[in-house]
Amino acid sequence: MVEHHHADVSGGWLRAATFGAMDGLVTNIALIAGVGGGGVGHHTLVLTGVAGLVAGAISMGLGEYTSVSTQNDQVSAELAKERHELRVNPEGEAEELVAAWTARGLPEHLAREVAAALRHDPEQELRVHAQEELGVVPDELPSPWVAAGSSFVCFSIGALIPLITYLLGFDSLWLALAVGGLGLFAAGALVARFTGQRWWLSGLRQLALGGLAAAITYAIGALIGVGVS
Repeated sequence: MVEHHHADVSGGWLRAATFGAMDGLVTNIALIAGVGGGGVGHHTLVLTGVAGLVAGAISMGLGEYTSVSTQNDQVSAELAKERHELRVNPEGEAEELVAAWTARGLPEHLAREVAAALRHDPEQELRVHAQEELGVVPDELPSPWVAAGSSFVCFSIGALIPLITYLLGFDSLWLALAVGGLGLFAAGALVARFTGQRWWLSGLRQLALGGLAAAITYAIGALIGVGVS
């Protein structure tokens, strides 16, 4: 028998890490392009990029923590409702399972046998009802701390990439943007390992989106810079 493995899609870290890294890259590439297009000096550009990194990482981390915590609280409230319904109306809840399973093609007698067997294990019964009615697994909810930490760290890494050349002493906006572009392509290609897409297509898509953001902010920065000067 050939074994196969699935990626972990329930922990909440992959989505947070992916969005964090992509947001860090796009945000700081666009930010650097915008202020660079405005003609600011080396020191101001680096300061702006570092400020964007710190502010963005904190914002992403707090946002992910709040989002996942709120989602988990909502799920907990729904589970409490379901637990109450199982206690006061067990027959009606069992009929819901039977109806759902028979609608998918399971023989009615078998559906009733399984629903009846679940009545002997309240926690497993709640788990099955949660999966069928809410689409969640009660003991596999994502951790808000893991989501927040993943987002914070990955945003910081992504936002640091377009700053690397400046921090190493180079004073070229186009070199910084080129390195940022490589980071966008690499991040998109890396995501393809989890999604099964073609790595080069995923990388080019992310590069195109980030390039569009940088082009728009560069144009705005250049217009504002000319107007101010």
